[in-house]
Amino acid sequence: MDETSSKSEGKEIDDEFTEITLRPIELSDVDDFMEWATDEKVSQFCSWDTYTSKDQALDYINNNAILHPWLRVICTKNRAIGAISVTPNSGCLDSCRAELGYVLAYKYWGKGIVTKAVKIAVSNIFEEWPNLERVEAFVDVDNKGSQRVLEKAGFLKEGVLRKFRTIKGRSPDMVIFSFLSTDVLFE
Repeated sequence: MDETSSKSEGKEIDDEFTEITLRPIELSDVDDFMEWATDEKVSQFCSWDTYTSKDQALDYINNNAILHPWLRVICTKNRAIGAISVTPNSGCLDSCRAELGYVLAYKYWGKGIVTKAVKIAVSNIFEEWPNLERVEAFVDVDNKGSQRVLEKAGFLKEGVLRKFRTIKGRSPDMVIFSFLSTDVLFE
């Protein structure tokens, strides 16, 4: 391949990711979902175990993802390449807070896609849920990429919560990040 064609192909790849959209997940997204859900590199820091079957994925999409109060797939050209969710806390003392989570197929890592998706989600969620004051994210201390995503999106790193959660039989330290409804999204 000559230098000119590789440059034009590189630009084409970059252009593909300039238009990132979020939409509700559908059962027809199952094959795309399997791309990230069956990948141990993707699931290593997630609370869920790596998926092993399409039936397992269909069950999750139908009985959990579609019913979730705010779960969207991250899309390029309407193709699902990941997912992002905002989960409201329950109870009268915690109703002003919600937790952000996201996942992206491995081949799309390092392209700024999740940072864009986080910015879109945060912008939308404060409009859709006017009583929400704070979005939180908890990131394993070893997941440096996810920490960078949140920092680039304007989240504030508040500190480290030692042995905060048990995930897959271990209790890692977690970095807590927050974004308030009064904060300004970075462009």
